[in-house]
Amino acid sequence: MTTLKSTLHDDLTAAIKARDELRSSTLRLTLSAIAYEETAGKSARELSDDEVLQVITREAKKRREAADAFDKGGRAEQAERERAEGEVLAAYLPKQMSDEELAAIVADAVTEAKAGGAEGPKAMGAVMKIVKAKVAGRAEGSRVATEVKRLLAG
Repeated sequence: MTTLKSTLHDDLTAAIKARDELRSSTLRLTLSAIAYEETAGKSARELSDDEVLQVITREAKKRREAADAFDKGGRAEQAERERAEGEVLAAYLPKQMSDEELAAIVADAVTEAKAGGAEGPKAMGAVMKIVKAKVAGRAEGSRVATEVKRLLAG
């Protein structure tokens, strides 16, 4: 079992013993998503820590989107629950980059892409590819895309 997955299992056990319903239900759902990912496809396999991290990131994003949807629907109590679940998952994610750090990495990538012959808004794909490799889960894709668009536009 990967170390991150075993940490999730240990934390689930501790949450159940502490009768922490929010934490235990969130971790159960996350471990279920990980198990589904492991059995999806032609053959079952063990996920690496990076793949487990991707599943946790995806689950956290679902929580944020659900909270926004509940807010728009006037269901504040459910929105608050989704946010709380997102905070539980955030503890397992790497620390997010500041806007300044992200801007510096994107600026370097734009310079690198332009040196490779990419110009204007059409260079977005090349820049995103460079930035994604450097950011590696420390900044959400929408944040990265917004910053890339801003720098390529002017």
